[in-house]
Amino acid sequence: MRKMNPVAVSKAAINDRFWSPRQELVRDVVVPYQWEALNDLIEGAEKSGTIANFRAAAEGRQGEHHGFVFQDSDLAKWLETVGFVLQQGRDEELEKLADAAIELIGNAQMDNGYIGTYYQLQKPGEQWENVRDDHEMYNAGHFMEAAVAYYEATNNARILDIMCKFADHIVETFGPREGQLPGYCGHPEIELALVKLYKLTGNRSYLETSRFFVEERGRDPKYFDVELEKRLAAGRKERVDRRPMDYFQSHAPIREQGTADGHAVRAVYLFAGATDIASEYGDESLLSAVKSLWDNVVQRRMYVTGGIGSSDYYEAFSFDYDLPSDRAYAETCAAIGFLNWGQRLLQIEADSRYADVIERVLYNGLLSGISLDGRSYFYVNPLEVWPVVSGRRDDIPSARTRRQPWFGCACCPPNIARFIASLSSYIYSVNENELYVHQYIGSQTEQIFQGSSIAVRQQTEYAWTGSVKLEITGGQAEFALALRLPSWSQRTVIRLNGAVIAIAAITEKGYAKIQRIWNEGDIIEMELDMSVALVRPHPELREASGKTAIQRGPIIYCLEEADNGANLRDLQLSSEAAFEGAFVPDLLEGVYRLESNDAWRTSYDEVSTELYTTKRYAKQHAKAVFIPYYAWANREEGEMTVWIRERESGLQ
Repeated sequence: MRKMNPVAVSKAAINDRFWSPRQELVRDVVVPYQWEALNDLIEGAEKSGTIANFRAAAEGRQGEHHGFVFQDSDLAKWLETVGFVLQQGRDEELEKLADAAIELIGNAQMDNGYIGTYYQLQKPGEQWENVRDDHEMYNAGHFMEAAVAYYEATNNARILDIMCKFADHIVETFGPREGQLPGYCGHPEIELALVKLYKLTGNRSYLETSRFFVEERGRDPKYFDVELEKRLAAGRKERVDRRPMDYFQSHAPIREQGTADGHAVRAVYLFAGATDIASEYGDESLLSAVKSLWDNVVQRRMYVTGGIGSSDYYEAFSFDYDLPSDRAYAETCAAIGFLNWGQRLLQIEADSRYADVIERVLYNGLLSGISLDGRSYFYVNPLEVWPVVSGRRDDIPSARTRRQPWFGCACCPPNIARFIASLSSYIYSVNENELYVHQYIGSQTEQIFQGSSIAVRQQTEYAWTGSVKLEITGGQAEFALALRLPSWSQRTVIRLNGAVIAIAAITEKGYAKIQRIWNEGDIIEMELDMSVALVRPHPELREASGKTAIQRGPIIYCLEEADNGANLRDLQLSSEAAFEGAFVPDLLEGVYRLESNDAWRTSYDEVSTELYTTKRYAKQHAKAVFIPYYAWANREEGEMTVWIRERESGLQ
């Protein structure tokens, strides 16, 4: 079913002015910083306790466990990040550090393969009794992903052996056979992880167990109810839990779920795993179901920044078109899960609409989650902030105007790091006869076509300019080079060795496919239209009614108080606004800033002290200054908004 496969991190090297510094930041700053955080060495940051938990478990101690039931996963994501960093280039000191962490994990492993410091320290003997709440398989899944990434980087089988032993224990414990538990994890993740482990090892039991988890979820009787009754019968103490079954995506079998509901991170992890199963088994019915869920998210439940999961309550999807700006939750981990899901659908469908969404999330809803220096993070990514609200409005409990150095619930920081470290696997895909270019990022990959080694080198100043150059080196071979045509580019020009190509005749599902015999020195040049666009919401999106957002290329822009003064909601922008822009190297570590003199705001010359009046206040011309949304909150504290009120042309 799959039409292509992503080019692995080790097979695509990034050399890009925008992304290389961020990957270097992950390698040189974020990985060491997060290791210190996991070891509770960051002054002023919330305690992690992760390494301390593993040391206690390795020593066979019982008693206090620090942090959440999913605390183990922070170490797993850190280790996966290290794996991706090492795939880009070996580092002896980093490997020694990772190997020591791996030995600690192995020493903590129980004889039957189980790893879970919460249960080993605090609830020995009660493993697998509450899979709804306690994230045991979620943690396991992240460790399995880490094992694959680290093994592929180093060929060191130690962590792979540890995690295969854990996976074997899970395969033996869960399933439809007599004596097995017919359950599944309350937080999906292991579904996609088992597929990764199957692809590396060839152990089909991992794939079959993943399929069982996907298919069993939501069937009657609901397993979470069954295990609850067992706990109550055994005299276990239970807290009152009012979370509905759709919070866990367990309200119905996945083929019957018409909308994306419940906890957003859990949802997209499940949908990614289900997409894997549809692909591996050639299951058209399951694929149709996950594509329908994708359309529901993209067409009705996604922010203009690519963020998803609008509700702070249960960190969840709410309902169609409910996308409030100042109360937006839009968890960073949800953005990453969304990218993972889109990547899987893209390999199956070879349709640029998935790559377009990946790009939207990548440059906006994902990058906003990490500060420019890599040392602080947003868990939540609102589209509007008024600092007065932070900490003072109970209906906006997650409002923050500053990123934090760490979190007690620290799922997002290591998740961002592992994604940025793995970014090169999102640029290209390949099959026997085609090389797809999904993202325009300075990079190089080398592939084999018709027995010849062909290198493709991509050069660009994207996302600040629309110029892209691809050069072919190596041997001679016939294949199709498929170039994504971004949906935001109103006019795209492609030249092959200086001659303009008629794009319409060769476009398929949003890709311009150039089929030919390629030779050493062939050059493809693209020019994408980087005109500023006013993006308007669907009329049912009530929160943004009468407003517009500013987009240039893949970048969504915002207004900050630092540039525009306070009370950003008072600003209006002409529907025919003209813009001037320039790259400012010393602003926010280099961004393309936009300005428009076609803005209006209230003149305070005649504003009285009355809270309400029948008087119509005069408006005066103003300049509006826009910066990329991802870069907000890296200067002094202040207001921010993505949406700005639109002033229809001709109104005074």
